[in-house]
Amino acid sequence: VQMVESGGGSVQSGASLNISCDASGFAQSQAYCLGWYRQAPGKEREGVAAINFDGRISYADSVKGRFAISVDVSEDKLYLQMNDLKLEDTAMYYCAADPPLSCDADTEVWNYWGQGTQVTVSS
Repeated sequence: VQMVESGGGSVQSGASLNISCDASGFAQSQAYCLGWYRQAPGKEREGVAAINFDGRISYADSVKGRFAISVDVSEDKLYLQMNDLKLEDTAMYYCAADPPLSCDADTEVWNYWGQGTQVTVSS
């Protein structure tokens, strides 16, 4: 099992970026829960968004209205569309799957995750 993120980069504040994740088969499971979390240097990990098999989506308050999580089941891919990026969005972004407990943006424990893709926002 290997989840692989891609699409990160360096952008200016206000720009958009769409990062993706090869979900290693999880998006095609019957009861999937997939999510994104991020971690900036010197800061605690922060849940960003989560989506489950029946379409329930949740977002962290810090990204509501700017970010959108989606799944392409046929391609087994997870996406995070990020709009109006801010300096504080700078972080390593990780995709994750199969939490043992709840499926929410603030879920802290995931059974599987990727190596991360770096997003850097500058002024």
